[in-house]
Amino acid sequence: MPIPLRVLSVNRALATTMMIQGQPVQTGIRKQAVAGPVELRPLGLQGDEQADLTVHGGLSKAVYAYPAEHYPFWQTVRAQARAAVPGEPLPPGALGENLTIEGLAEDQLWIGDRLRLPNCELAVSEPRYPCFKFNAVMGFAQAAKLMSQSGYCGSYLAVINPGTIEAGDAIELIPGPREVNVRELFKARMGKAAAKAAD
Repeated sequence: MPIPLRVLSVNRALATTMMIQGQPVQTGIRKQAVAGPVELRPLGLQGDEQADLTVHGGLSKAVYAYPAEHYPFWQTVRAQARAAVPGEPLPPGALGENLTIEGLAEDQLWIGDRLRLPNCELAVSEPRYPCFKFNAVMGFAQAAKLMSQSGYCGSYLAVINPGTIEAGDAIELIPGPREVNVRELFKARMGKAAAKAAD
């Protein structure tokens, strides 16, 4: 029986100051789950903020979705890195995502695919690329490297039809042109970035 496509959790946060390597840094990465319907606008969820609009947010990156299927991987590697107690669960939003989703991993999504929900519609725009803030929130220095190696990056979404969204919403996947796969694009760009850094 196929896994249903659905939203497990809707997560948001206001930008706050986080100490990273002894320096105060503004970030909205520490998302927390919210109950009930949340208004979805062209620039994202009501009550959600991004601190650095050069890499997060905007019309093409209004919403960040992450597959719940990857959570066991992160729980395991965080325990191995001694950033968490073995078996300690990660709460929804721990990867900085607005939507914790089920049934749609990166290799099942292509740029231009539409996600139709009961009261809104989104489009897959690009993979998420990790930064130093991801290492900090995961609690160990190799987190971004592991995201790069695993391809467990999640997807940015543009808002096509604003409305409301809430945990439990079913997702209907409407295929786009199917020319560029999210995971393949992520791996290609991260590979180029690694090669450039090695030069």
